[in-house]
Amino acid sequence: MTNDQQPTTGNQQPITIGVLALQGDFAEHKAMLAALKIRSIEIRSTKDLEGCDALIIPGGESTVMMKLLKETGLDQSIIDRVRSGMSIFGTCAGAIVLSDSHLKLMDISVERNAYGSQLQSFSDQIDIKNIGSIEATFIRAPIITHVGQNVSILATHNDHPVLVQQGNIVASTFHPEVRSEMAIHQLFVGCLHY
Repeated sequence: MTNDQQPTTGNQQPITIGVLALQGDFAEHKAMLAALKIRSIEIRSTKDLEGCDALIIPGGESTVMMKLLKETGLDQSIIDRVRSGMSIFGTCAGAIVLSDSHLKLMDISVERNAYGSQLQSFSDQIDIKNIGSIEATFIRAPIITHVGQNVSILATHNDHPVLVQQGNIVASTFHPEVRSEMAIHQLFVGCLHY
């Protein structure tokens, strides 16, 4: 795929990636997708979800996010779509939402705010398998405490997994959208199966 080509579905329609927009930093993810020339839509209802080929769950507050997902019925709709093959990417709170304590879409356990408060937020270099070194920003970041045998660890920080993949599901405990680090979003787009 060249820089001016937009990824397409099997029937050659341009893909549309939904960005969950109930709460959190969804605007930054939309900006990243726009930079990659990928159409995106904000997801606030089950009807919105029908119009997308893949989904990003951004960082934010996982407790609030789950409450809103349940209230809108999006929690079950997302589970159904992912079980039918839709790709999904969760960053920070999004990783928590995908974990075994919430939607149970990924075989990971996550400890919330494991690095501490907003004041303990930081950036550091991490090495990502098949990508190389990038600067990752951790904001009130969770720690992945367990990964199942079908989960690939793509990057670690201080021996903790920070970027993991299970089939077409990707989760990061850092925020690639904060530094406009496109490599992670490109990795996710490469997971889309059509």
